[in-house]
Amino acid sequence: MSGSPPLTPTLSPQAGRGSEQSPSPRASGEREGPAQREGEGRRPFVVAIDGPAASGKGTLARRIAERFGLAHLDTGALYRATALAVLDAAGDPTDPAAAERAAQRLDPQRLADPRLRADAVASAASMVAAIPGVRRALLGFQRNFAAHPPASACGAVLDGRDIGTVVCPAADLKLFITASTETRAARRVKELREQGTPAIYENVLQDLNERDARDSGRRAAPLTVAHDAHIIDTTTLDADVVFERACALVARALEEKEWQQ
Repeated sequence: MSGSPPLTPTLSPQAGRGSEQSPSPRASGEREGPAQREGEGRRPFVVAIDGPAASGKGTLARRIAERFGLAHLDTGALYRATALAVLDAAGDPTDPAAAERAAQRLDPQRLADPRLRADAVASAASMVAAIPGVRRALLGFQRNFAAHPPASACGAVLDGRDIGTVVCPAADLKLFITASTETRAARRVKELREQGTPAIYENVLQDLNERDARDSGRRAAPLTVAHDAHIIDTTTLDADVVFERACALVARALEEKEWQQ
C-alpha cells in the first residue's frame, strides 16, 4: 500500500499559533513546528498516539496537528474503510480472504465516507484489524505517510492502536491515551446522542469491552503500551487539560529533536 496516493493532511490556517498558556519550542514565539525541511534529508518529526476505542486520542491528534502544523492520519479510518468495503460487498469481516482483498484495494477516497463513523462499521473494523494479512497490507501505507508527509506539513501525527509499537517504533514522541471503560462508554453515548443517534449505555459499554478484548488479545500487533510512551489517563481530566499536557510533551520533543540536529 506504500504506493497509494497521499492523504490530505489535517492542517488549518491556525496551525502552529497555539495559546498563550502553551509552551513554545522557541523563545521567539514563531510557528510551533520543527525546523524547515528544505531538502536537508531530515527525518520528519513524528508523533505516535495510541489508545483504546473512545479514549479521545483521535480528537487529541487532530488538535495537535493543527497547533504544530503537522499532517494527521487517523489509522483507524483505514481499518474502518476496509471493513466498510467488506460490508458493502455483503462479505464477512472475519473472513481473512475478503478482508485482505479489501485492504489491498483500499481507495483513499473512502476515508471521507461519513458511514465510517457508524458503530456497526467500528465493530467490523475491530474484526478485520485482527487479521494479520490486513495489517500487513495497510502497514506500508501508514509508514509511507509518516516518512513522507505532505510538503506543507513539518511532520506527522498518527493515531491508532499500534503506532508506537509497530508502525512508527522510532517516533519522536509516543503518547498512550486511556480512560476507564465506563468513562469511555459514557462519552461515546453522549457523542452519539448529540449526533441524533439513539444509544443505550449498557450496549455501548458491552461493545467497548468486546472491542478492547479483540484489540488487546489479537496475535497481530495487539494494543499495548510502548515502553517509552507517555501515558495520559483522561478518566478525570477535561479535554483541554489533556490537550495542554500533550502539547507540553510535543514542544519538549521538538526542542530535543532540533537540539540534536
